[in-house]
Amino acid sequence: METSQMLSPDIDIVASTVLRPWGSFTVLGEGNGYKVKRIEVKPGHRLSLQMHHHRSEHWVVVSGTARVVCNDRIELIHANQSTYVPPCATHRLENPGIIPLVIIEVQNGQYLGEDDIIRFEDDYKRIEPRS
Repeated sequence: METSQMLSPDIDIVASTVLRPWGSFTVLGEGNGYKVKRIEVKPGHRLSLQMHHHRSEHWVVVSGTARVVCNDRIELIHANQSTYVPPCATHRLENPGIIPLVIIEVQNGQYLGEDDIIRFEDDYKRIEPRS
């Protein structure tokens, strides 16, 4: 059965993809205290080394290989494996492979805005000057 046949006719599903220099993300769903994203990282690219005060993140690899830095821990995770990033942990997601990395990210917390990102290092020069 197609998804459109299972949904009520008054429900619209709209997902928008945001392009970044390292790849893209799509918000698949969100509600009180959670947000679910599909993140795609281009081969050889990585997100900034960053931290969030108000949320944790769970990452599940769908395809490709992820190199994950979380505080002092560095690990490689593959399809059908996952990892957890607690609030206030310095972390980074990288694609060391030759195919796109696709992960599902589940954010949990009281505030999930994109402005709760503190960048420490960034390959794309997106670090805000600190006062």
